[in-house]
Amino acid sequence: METLTVSFISKSLVAGGVAGMCAKTTVAPLDRIKILLQAHNKHYKHDGVVSGLRNIVARENVWALYKGNGAQMVRIFPYASTQFTSFELYKKALQNFWGPQQSLRGLTSAMAGSAAGVTAVFLTYPLDTIRARLAFQVAGEHIYSGIINAATTIFHTEGGLRALYRGFSATVCGMIPYAGLSFYCFEQMKYLCMKFLPQHTCRPCEKNTGGLVLKVPAKLLCGGLAGAVAQSFSYPFDVTRRRMQLAWMSEETRKFGMGMVDTLRLIYRQDGVIRGLYRGMSINYMRAIPMVAVSFSTYEVTKQLLGLDTGISIKTG
Repeated sequence: METLTVSFISKSLVAGGVAGMCAKTTVAPLDRIKILLQAHNKHYKHDGVVSGLRNIVARENVWALYKGNGAQMVRIFPYASTQFTSFELYKKALQNFWGPQQSLRGLTSAMAGSAAGVTAVFLTYPLDTIRARLAFQVAGEHIYSGIINAATTIFHTEGGLRALYRGFSATVCGMIPYAGLSFYCFEQMKYLCMKFLPQHTCRPCEKNTGGLVLKVPAKLLCGGLAGAVAQSFSYPFDVTRRRMQLAWMSEETRKFGMGMVDTLRLIYRQDGVIRGLYRGMSINYMRAIPMVAVSFSTYEVTKQLLGLDTGISIKTG
């Protein structure tokens, strides 16, 4: 584990931010159609993934696929920076607390990942609400003209800062298993690759420390599998968060602006599990798998470029 100096933390913040921006831009069109499907936008609620993407271009234009991505970039750099750097800090703190025991390696990654996810969400949540509102708008029916206008309008007309944090409890409930499982699965699969398939998945660290680092294809594979597992468990909370964030976009959806438990119950009663709590899950796999794969891979590659990654020594015997 690298020494957590000011230099390490600052470089880790940069690596995390770059990773988040690359990952989110990669899947921005899928992110927008996911939001439209999750919240039953009247123009797209009968569409699937492909038809929805096609209709966005036909109804608006090709750049509409990236609507809300500007707000997403403003949010994702500090979010991903905080998440990845917090993970390193929490992981180091836990290792110092109970020692670098191999039996606790997975628990350390899961706990550090969950805590890092919650920390990042808390600091950047209002930007996620704004981004969702902008992405939900369609051409000719705009309520907000941009990030600043959306923030001030929500703040002044919907109850102040509390309105910008609407859906936060559902997000935290979903983030704990999502971030925990993401980091746990990635770290575990990385360890297994290094232990059992080093000749196919690894190369020596360029700093000549004797440690191994994953090759980019292996990073992508481990990250993609981690994203798939994590999303499977946390998705209903993601749907709940979106319905709460977008509740005040129209009169008919304001019933979803209540508490998390009531919103979960209402979604279940109104649309059930498959069409309600897991609505848009297929597109979520399509976006989450490449997004998490690119995120983890870019973070680790950027760390290596910045001279932070010294590799991991694995006993194969």
